[in-house]
Amino acid sequence: MSELIFREAGEDDLAAIVAMLDDDGLGRGRERPLRSGVDPVYIAALREVKAQAGNHIVIVERDGEPVGTYQFTVIAGLSRCGARRAQIEAVRVKSGRRGGGIGEAMLRHAIAQARKEGCQLVQLSSDRRRGRAHLFYERLGFVATHVGFKLELK
Repeated sequence: MSELIFREAGEDDLAAIVAMLDDDGLGRGRERPLRSGVDPVYIAALREVKAQAGNHIVIVERDGEPVGTYQFTVIAGLSRCGARRAQIEAVRVKSGRRGGGIGEAMLRHAIAQARKEGCQLVQLSSDRRRGRAHLFYERLGFVATHVGFKLELK
């Protein structure tokens, strides 16, 4: 199998990214994939991410095909003596490509990026209904130390 390529996502990658976000039991219904083109909300969102220092949408390719994506954000803070932390969000591997080590390579890449950025902590959240994902994260060394809360604003 050929190697994975990790790079910053561009607007041309949005259709593939939205498809991966939507091709998920929990994500389906939250996203707005189009038969052709990309909903302008995603273009605006990507531009906003790119304008914010330390915020990245990563696309992962194998043989020119998008096979995974995640968002990586560096957060400066006061706690832990001013520690920087990396937040990983929206980790997705294209269906049909899952189970082949792509997800692990993506998380290892994100952890390496966090080290390069001088982060002292890498954090992520995972929906409590994603039992298999929790086992995956634990296998990579993540520990479920906190309880997360969300408030949806409509």
